[in-house]
Amino acid sequence: MPVELRKRKAPAPAPEPPVKKQSKVSKAASKVKEAVKAKPTKPTKPTKSTKSADANGSSKPAKPVVGDTLTLDGFGGEFETNDGKKTTLKALLDESKSGVVIFTYPKASTPGCTNQACLFRDSYEPLTKGGLAIYGLSADSPKANTTFKTKQNLPYPLLCDTSFALIEALGFKKAPKGVTRGVFVVDKSGKVLIAEPGGPAATVEAVKKLVAENEEADVKEPADEEPAEKSAEEAKSPNGDATKEEEDEEDGAAE
Repeated sequence: MPVELRKRKAPAPAPEPPVKKQSKVSKAASKVKEAVKAKPTKPTKPTKSTKSADANGSSKPAKPVVGDTLTLDGFGGEFETNDGKKTTLKALLDESKSGVVIFTYPKASTPGCTNQACLFRDSYEPLTKGGLAIYGLSADSPKANTTFKTKQNLPYPLLCDTSFALIEALGFKKAPKGVTRGVFVVDKSGKVLIAEPGGPAATVEAVKKLVAENEEADVKEPADEEPAEKSAEEAKSPNGDATKEEEDEEDGAAE
């Protein structure tokens, strides 16, 4: 008899694992994440320095420090001397022999400024003998500075920077409209030698120290130089040829 094959029943599918219930903490965290994603971020506010740079197109140049070399064309703009002559820092340097000393003062004919101006007056000759030219600088009018100069018998011109252009360029402008007392020295090439605030006596002493250092350097220079070589006629023997001893001396001088 033929054998009848029976089909096996397919096994029943395994039951799915029960879904874990989400805790209250997890639900809260999920809601916070969703809220953060949906909320648009606000652009950050620019800082004050950024605003200043954007408004002006460029940030303000840093005030000069000792060792800097100024770009003299247009530096500090145009201003007047107390007698009404228009000039610039570049023009003052061109007129000087070795550089310019500018001391700044807040207000003509006030006690501190009078003291400072008179200290520079009393030291005028020793401070200028090396070629430096001295100027006082304030935001006063030519009339006020002329009265100041005449009354105190000042031997140097006073600069009138009513627009504060040079005062600010030198780093001595006090906000909103004031002048910090100080002293600024620059040589013919535009190199800054002194740039510092200070009291009446301190500003004069700073220039005295600079002049003394320059004098000391000038005295040392000749001593450091090698002796000049003998002339061709002196170096040669009577027959027109240098002797062996003379040749050795010249070789030693060259080394």
